[in-house]
Amino acid sequence: MSMCYTGPPMDEAAFRFALEARDPGTRARAGVIETPHGRVRTPIFMPVGTRATVKGVLPRDLEGVGARIVLGNTYHLAVRPGADLVRRLGGLHRFMGWERPILTDSGGFQVFSLAKLSRLDDRGVRFKSPLDGSEMFLGPEESIATQEALGADIIMAFDQCPGNPCPPAVAREAVDRTVLWARRSRAARRREDQALFGIQQGALDPALRRECTERLLEIGFPGYALGGFAVGEERGPMFEAIEQAAPLLPEDRPRYLMGVGTPEDILDAVALGVDMFDCVLPTRNGRNAQAFTAAGRLNLRNARFREDEAPLDPSCDCHACGRFSRAYIHHLFREEEMLAGMLASIHNLRFYLRLVEDARAAIEAGRYGEHRRDRLAALQNIADS
Repeated sequence: MSMCYTGPPMDEAAFRFALEARDPGTRARAGVIETPHGRVRTPIFMPVGTRATVKGVLPRDLEGVGARIVLGNTYHLAVRPGADLVRRLGGLHRFMGWERPILTDSGGFQVFSLAKLSRLDDRGVRFKSPLDGSEMFLGPEESIATQEALGADIIMAFDQCPGNPCPPAVAREAVDRTVLWARRSRAARRREDQALFGIQQGALDPALRRECTERLLEIGFPGYALGGFAVGEERGPMFEAIEQAAPLLPEDRPRYLMGVGTPEDILDAVALGVDMFDCVLPTRNGRNAQAFTAAGRLNLRNARFREDEAPLDPSCDCHACGRFSRAYIHHLFREEEMLAGMLASIHNLRFYLRLVEDARAAIEAGRYGEHRRDRLAALQNIADS
């Protein structure tokens, strides 16, 4: 059962969230998020545009696959081209030619991913650039100022993301610092047209997850994320922790599971009451010749596709499937043509967007449990490794 929200009210002029349906047999829910750049129906998958671009995919193609919101990264955009430049050029929406909502991560994940190139204390993190060795300091105030300059619709509090599994002392330090930084992130916020989400940490420790949530609720945010997952742990322990952590978050706020994103993960997390997802898999795997389909995954470099006239997925309505054959895309990968990864990425993103669209329809119909079982059974068929 979720905890009671005790913080200040949301800024309803800029951001609203409403639940529209619940599945009777699971915790799955369907809702809608209102932002200054449009509505987002949940559950939702957010394509990752770390450096102000979803790799290999034009904004018009993102719209074509049904993307409603994309994700950018504070750390990487601060490094290049710089948040002030983006602000001077009209903000991130105008800069990247994307008129729909954007969420920016705070840079907290880089505390984990760039641990060997950073030093942290309660003030923040000093990063050494892997590009040229220059140093950049990022704390809660700097993260919020950067995200406000970028102009995303949803911004994230700065947090400390530890790897999993980690020693209890490290998990405790990450919770204490995440709460400290969340409080400072909220105090640093100046723009009222952006929704600031808090991030729950606590590694795989249920008691720490509960404590972190309680302390974040005292600060008060219009949305909450489950952070610190898919950072080294096995899938089983990860989902045991998510099952206990997700219902701690308020029912009347969006719940965002950060960076967790196989199709199976999304189906299971939706059943646990999660609303928002992001992951690089659709585009990263697409660039590496893997296509997600209703019947499993395809390795498009495999010689068996050389004369295959079928689309990547006969059930898919994306541009790649409507116009091109497996044989053609196989040929493109063999010739190392950039169009290969573009088409596979478009298809994979559409697969992910259809996955959450179908999940929502099943929730509205009150049959998500059955829908999830059927989809998971189909996904177990690995068409080609």
